Amino acid sequence: MTSKELLYVEDALAHENIMKTCSKKTSSKLTDITLSSYVKELEEKHTELFDNFLNLL
Repeated sequence: MTSKELLYVEDALAHENIMKTCSKKTSSKLTDITLSSYVKELEEKHTELFDNFLNLL
């Protein structure tokens, strides 16, 4: 893996980590059950993407 590719993966990991964290915080604060459920799905998706990027290393 080139240094440029490594930088891309590191940026993607940071982005997915932020999205995962924000989704988790937001879903816990929402009172609308449907919306909270959707945001939890987003959290799961970003966790999956984070794991996929991490596996590239």
